[in-house]
Amino acid sequence: MTESDSAKPVAPTAAESRSRFHDTIRSLKYRNFQLFFSGQLISLVGTWMQNVAQAWLVYRMTGSSLLLGLVSFAGQIPVFPLAPLAGMVADRLNRRKIVIATQTASMILALILAFLTLTGRVKVWEVVVLAAFTGVVNSFDIPARQSFLVEMVGREDLMNAIALNSSMFNGARIIGPAIAGILVAGIGEGWCFFANGASYIAVIIGLLMMRIAPRQAERERASALEHIAEGFRFVRHTAPIRALLLLIGLVSLAAMPYTVLMPIFAARVLHGNARTLGVLGAATGVGALSGALMLAARTKVTGLGRWVAIAAGSLGMGLILFSFSRWYVLSVILLVPVGCGMMTHLSGSNTLIQSMVPDRLRGRVMSVYSMMFMGMAPLGALLAGAIADRIGAQWTVGMGGAFTVAAAIVFARHLPKIRLEARELLSAQGLANDDPAQEMTARRLSLS
Repeated sequence: MTESDSAKPVAPTAAESRSRFHDTIRSLKYRNFQLFFSGQLISLVGTWMQNVAQAWLVYRMTGSSLLLGLVSFAGQIPVFPLAPLAGMVADRLNRRKIVIATQTASMILALILAFLTLTGRVKVWEVVVLAAFTGVVNSFDIPARQSFLVEMVGREDLMNAIALNSSMFNGARIIGPAIAGILVAGIGEGWCFFANGASYIAVIIGLLMMRIAPRQAERERASALEHIAEGFRFVRHTAPIRALLLLIGLVSLAAMPYTVLMPIFAARVLHGNARTLGVLGAATGVGALSGALMLAARTKVTGLGRWVAIAAGSLGMGLILFSFSRWYVLSVILLVPVGCGMMTHLSGSNTLIQSMVPDRLRGRVMSVYSMMFMGMAPLGALLAGAIADRIGAQWTVGMGGAFTVAAAIVFARHLPKIRLEARELLSAQGLANDDPAQEMTARRLSLS
């Protein structure tokens, strides 16, 4: 063998490829997660169909970017005040029963919207009210469902379960908008709402079929208010989790509102229709799915903090470039890295937070996560809608992207200061690498 031959990359063997694939889907070995995954996959396709159809319905009825922002605001703002209460409930009560209740409520709300639309009675204020009720339901669903993952797979496979859950979410994001674009253009928005309502049956059946070991609940001597305050104190005094949550909040405020303005880009900037909107949503989903699958293939949290910073910066840069595009094909292409950056940032942050938090505080910490993720987004959506009415959707999205890049740079510069505490938190949960022979790798664990 020559020196040049030895330098050539060696293709992975079939056994190595199978091993990587099995690592990527390892959480599916758990029966409970299989039931959850299959049910949620069907349900989330319906959810994305409704999201696209609802945005197009409001825009078709009003032509107003401000009202698009208002509907998004109404659908997400309840998370902000209600999430602390929801986190306490998730830590004190049976999480599976909470998720069954929230999914049932979401199904009822979707069917009500379908009835109003199909009978031609729907008004914008009714869409706003139903969106607000959905937000109330999501306030309790998000911390309970996120906390419930560890009960399905165990802590050792939690990162993979979170990544696969994100993969499922974004696989549905590819399929749902594409179907919605076809259905809205062909038979109207109402059937998308009906399909979403019916899709909840799958996830409810899966939840009812699960066999979950009883969780050892601690005897609570503190009041409900003290219980909630304990979760906030943990976040405030835990620098790595605080930094991650602040970045999520800033990204949700500045970057996430671009999704609210997509109907404007589809109709005014790219001169398209509902099908165009569906393709733009699907392009974001393709990128997000790729980011989630990259995370699913990881077996350790090593270096994940740097991924979070790079992903947030990539999201911001992608939005800046997208805001300048007036060519349909280029816009679709640019939304792929936008989706990848968005999902890698959110799923990576979710993984790190859940890896560092003790189980007794999981629901309350994830409620703060939902406040930063879902609670800040409506404020950004309302602000973006108002700004877009004055200076245009393109400048609004570009400004949000620039703010996101700045936030990512600040977070990246702060990483070395919180590395040691992050490692201690992971060690306390049995996830840090304490092998002296790998000390240099351990120094870069999680948030290096």
